[in-house]
Amino acid sequence: MFHTSSEPFYYHCFYRFVPSDAPDDIAALRDIKKKQALREKYGIEDKMVLPFEPVPIIEIPGYGNLSAPLVCDELKIQSQNDREKLAEAKEKVYLKGFYEGIMLVEGYKGQKVQDVKKPIQKMMVEKGQALIYMEPEKQVMSRSSDECVVALCDQWFCDETRKNFEATLDWLQEHACSRTYGLGTRLPWDQQWLIESLSDSTIYMAYYTVAHFLQGGVLNGQGPLPLGIKPEQMTREVWDFIFFKSSPFPKTDIPKEHLQRLRREFEYWYPVDALLNTVLPCSVCLCPGMRMALADAGDTVEDANFVEAMADAGILRLYTWVEWVKEMIANQNNLRTGPADTFNDRVFGSDMNAGIIKTEQHYQRMMYKEALKSGFFEFQAAKDKYRELAIEGMHRDLVFQFIEKQTLLLAPICPHLCEHTWGLMGKTGSLMKALWPVAGPVDEVLMRSSQYVMETAHDLRIRLKAYLAPPKSKKGDVKPTAKPSHCTIYVAKTYPSWQHSALSLLGKHYKSNKGALPDNKVIAMELGALPELKKYMKRVMPFVAMIKENLEKNGARVLDLELEFDERAVLLENLVYLTNSLELDQIDVVFTSEADDKIKEDCCPGKPFSVFRSEPGVAVSLLNPQPSNGLFTTTIDIRQGDSRDSIIRRLSKVNRFIKDLSKVKLMRFEDPVLGPRRVPILGREEQGKLTISDKSFFSISLADRKVLMTDNGLSIDIGDTLVYLVQ
Repeated sequence: MFHTSSEPFYYHCFYRFVPSDAPDDIAALRDIKKKQALREKYGIEDKMVLPFEPVPIIEIPGYGNLSAPLVCDELKIQSQNDREKLAEAKEKVYLKGFYEGIMLVEGYKGQKVQDVKKPIQKMMVEKGQALIYMEPEKQVMSRSSDECVVALCDQWFCDETRKNFEATLDWLQEHACSRTYGLGTRLPWDQQWLIESLSDSTIYMAYYTVAHFLQGGVLNGQGPLPLGIKPEQMTREVWDFIFFKSSPFPKTDIPKEHLQRLRREFEYWYPVDALLNTVLPCSVCLCPGMRMALADAGDTVEDANFVEAMADAGILRLYTWVEWVKEMIANQNNLRTGPADTFNDRVFGSDMNAGIIKTEQHYQRMMYKEALKSGFFEFQAAKDKYRELAIEGMHRDLVFQFIEKQTLLLAPICPHLCEHTWGLMGKTGSLMKALWPVAGPVDEVLMRSSQYVMETAHDLRIRLKAYLAPPKSKKGDVKPTAKPSHCTIYVAKTYPSWQHSALSLLGKHYKSNKGALPDNKVIAMELGALPELKKYMKRVMPFVAMIKENLEKNGARVLDLELEFDERAVLLENLVYLTNSLELDQIDVVFTSEADDKIKEDCCPGKPFSVFRSEPGVAVSLLNPQPSNGLFTTTIDIRQGDSRDSIIRRLSKVNRFIKDLSKVKLMRFEDPVLGPRRVPILGREEQGKLTISDKSFFSISLADRKVLMTDNGLSIDIGDTLVYLVQ
């Protein structure tokens, strides 16, 4: 709304459309006054806006009584779309206006803005001229990536650490030592006062950490004394030695090793360095799932956000982790050995090293929630990704490196469970004496190329789903699309010419402006002046907006004209994973130089383009003659250009009992007609059959439904049956 009368108006509380003092609003007013099309779009008549100018209501030192127009002119703000400049303008005007501004309207003239906020708010609400409305300044997302609906609570905010201490000390003055009788601990410097029981409860729990050494399991004083220490021996100096690291060894006849044992026990169970408020969760629970939930509840002096579901989920996660460790130990001879140098081996190694570095940094800053995130959740996610991508199988050395490093990273939070895992690994000595894992080199480019594989796989699944969606028909009859067998992925070495030009201009500005880009209006004018971009202008600015967004997330590398890794080589190294993931028979990866113009325009480095298709085939039976193994005869299609390996991959997709493709042996009958008709002889499954080599390839004749195999230049009719053995 526009404010044109002399009625008191306070924009900080309720209304946001006050052109005299709100930069956003003067920009919007100017836009709608000078743009007839905009007025027509929203049904605003000329008489509603053209005659009006901003009404001065606040005098701000240095900015006068029309601060918003002044600042907008100084910063050369052209429209309400100049978001960065408007944010700067608001920062200049709002704070100064609130703390130093003087009201000009009748009834409040001469008073400071900050002094009349509440009276004006109350007056306007009572008269029905305003409603109290509040909103967060931006979208609020939860830790689970859900959009939050924010509720206004009665709360106040402060400088985090200093004012938390002030608040706690104020609370102690009013409440903590408020009684002169009853149970509790006498205040050392004023014996007439007792420490209030709620506060005292955080002190006597310290005794529980050593009670089992002093009284055993009997708390009434009648039981045996495990260390032989009598109550009268526990003097103030003895307790000081146990509780305070700086206290000297006391004059006592208690053996030194006993007191040191008590001190170590207290220091292990009572670490409350980062806790401030009087009511403290000082008895650290023995349940490792609870310790995980406490670590996840928040860091430093922020309010703890303990979630019971997190404790339950933590127990399940830890149980799953221990069971996986047991499984790996039991099956370690089945894990891959040899050089650990595949693409995914190297990625997994870098992921582990990066996780160690991040987790160590979080622990050093006492950021336990973040340490749990990087040292367990993200560390486990790296393992899960490796297990999914490593089609050739996980490498034994890397698996056990991971188990050891994971155990060490999690030990500060879940020491009991990690000690158990340490023992499962056959380690001698306590985990507490082990050294922190040393991180090796981190290959950031390699890790980003792995992320590219995951994103490409996700994009391909979405495109495949769209491909299979039944086409719309005017007649209402819907024919389902046949599932494709093949896919061609096109990758671009360079950007299309119009994107190349836009990126070059952005890179030039980014370099000359030391990491900043000009307003979109300036960029649009410069790009519009380039002749080669005239026919692409509708696509250029959305592309620029995307680049700007990615620039904030990923840094200057998004302005590079070429990808930092070999896109085609990365896809080829993960071709089996992609093929299996999409349940296709074959994926080809080619450069856009082999594609038509439309594909070239839609494809750029890091954003491959995919085309799905169905290839015809000839059905062939794959027979397994091995007894008692659960493998049966299977029918699959042989397609033009198939190899031995592609047939085995297709077979494994149909028969889920086949886990290790390297153990499958593919054979053909010497006599393709009589061979399948002979009864196999037990123990002589390979008799009358020939092994198909990895250099062989197949061709088909659809007319007469024949399959031919070419090997060493010879073309052989294989008949309608092949044999497979699993070693």
